[in-house]
Amino acid sequence: METVGSPALWLGFIALVLGMLALDLGIFHRKAHAVSLKEAGVWSVVWVGLAALFAAAVYAWFGPERALEFTTGYLIEKALAIDNIFVFVVIFATFGVAAAYQHRVLFWGIVGALIMRAAFILAGGAFLQRFHWAMYLFGGLLIATGVKLFIDRNKEPHPEQNPVVRTFRKILPVSSENHGPRFTIIKDRRRFATPLFIALITVEVTDVVFAVDSIPAIFAVTTDPFIVFTSNIFAILGMRALVRLRYLKPGLAAILLFVGAKMLLYRWVHLPTGTSLAVIAAILAAAVIASLLRSRAVLNRERRTARRSATA
Repeated sequence: METVGSPALWLGFIALVLGMLALDLGIFHRKAHAVSLKEAGVWSVVWVGLAALFAAAVYAWFGPERALEFTTGYLIEKALAIDNIFVFVVIFATFGVAAAYQHRVLFWGIVGALIMRAAFILAGGAFLQRFHWAMYLFGGLLIATGVKLFIDRNKEPHPEQNPVVRTFRKILPVSSENHGPRFTIIKDRRRFATPLFIALITVEVTDVVFAVDSIPAIFAVTTDPFIVFTSNIFAILGMRALVRLRYLKPGLAAILLFVGAKMLLYRWVHLPTGTSLAVIAAILAAAVIASLLRSRAVLNRERRTARRSATA
C-alpha cells in the first residue's frame, strides 16, 4: 500500500507538535506551578480535539480507509498511554519530583519520545516492507506482552531499579536533593545531575519500553509510517488528566492479545479496520464500565460502613 506521508507532511506535522509544545511550556507554563486537574483536563481536550481535526484532514486528503487507520491506531495507543501515565506518577514519587516541576519533565520526555518514536517507526516500517515475516515476530511479542501484563496486573513498578538508570548513576554523580527546575548543578567544580534529571532519564527509558509494545500494535492496523507516527504522537500528548481504572490492565492485555493474534493470522484471516476498531473500542468500554461499577460499589460499601460506625 502506498504511503501518504510526503517529506512536507512529516515536517509540517512535527512543526505543529513542536509549536504546540513551545506554546504550552513557553507561555502557559512559563512559571513552574502544579498543574491542576482543570488545567490538565483543558489541555487533554485540546489535544483530543486536534487529533479529531487531524483525522478529519486525513479523511479529506486520503480517504476514509486511512482516516479509520489513524483513528484505530490512536485508540490503541491512547489505551496503552492510560496505563503508562501511572508509571510516570511512580517515577515522580520515587525521585521526589515536586508537582510544580512534573510538567517540565513530561515536556522534555515528550520531545525525546518524538525523536525516538520517529526513528523506531521509520526503521520498523522499512523492516516490515523488506521482511514480511516480521509481522509474526511483532505478533508474538504483543501476545507475550499481553500475557505478562495480565499476570503482573497488580505488581508495583520499580523504575529506580532499571539497569540504564543504575548505570547512569555510576557515570554522573547525582546530588542528594532537587534544585528547583534545574537538571544539573555545579558543586565543588564538579557537575552533578539532580534527581529531576534522573527522573527525566527514567521517563525516556520507560518510553522506549512502552514503544516496543505500542508501535508494533499500530503496525497491525497500518504499515504506513506517517499514519503510525501521527496516531502515536497525538495519543501520548495531553495524558496528565487521565485517571486510574481498576480493570484497565486486563483490558489492555486483551487488546494486545487481540492485536497480536491479528498479526500472527494476517495471511489467513483478514479483519477490516472498522472491525478492529469496534473490537478494541468494545474491550475498552467494558474495562471502563466494569471499573466504574467496581468503584461505585466500593464507595457505597465504604459509606455504609461509615454510617454504621457513626450510629454505633
